[in-house]
Amino acid sequence: MDFEFEKKWRDLLEEVSRNMDEPLDMQSLIFMIGVQELNQGFVKLSKDQKLDVMHIAICTLMEPYGFYEYTGHDDDAWPHFKLVKELPVLKPNEQETFMKKAILEYFDKEK
Repeated sequence: MDFEFEKKWRDLLEEVSRNMDEPLDMQSLIFMIGVQELNQGFVKLSKDQKLDVMHIAICTLMEPYGFYEYTGHDDDAWPHFKLVKELPVLKPNEQETFMKKAILEYFDKEK
């Protein structure tokens, strides 16, 4: 186990949770990233739109690794991506670590 990596992850969760005044987890961070990338401010979202926001986040997080490519916005100003290469098949713990790494890199880039 990479203790430095896990510490960075816990520190990020703690920092963002403190700023939001509630404890957050990976799913919450992914949703927040999607909302930020959607860049439409506070809007009421349907259940399907919330899933679409999560998809925006996943595409944004995977784009630096060459899995997705941003293709532009639609008429409603929602970003769209195309799959460039298939995501690797990973065990659940490997997938979680990969997502944590991508989220950490995203927040590092935002600083």
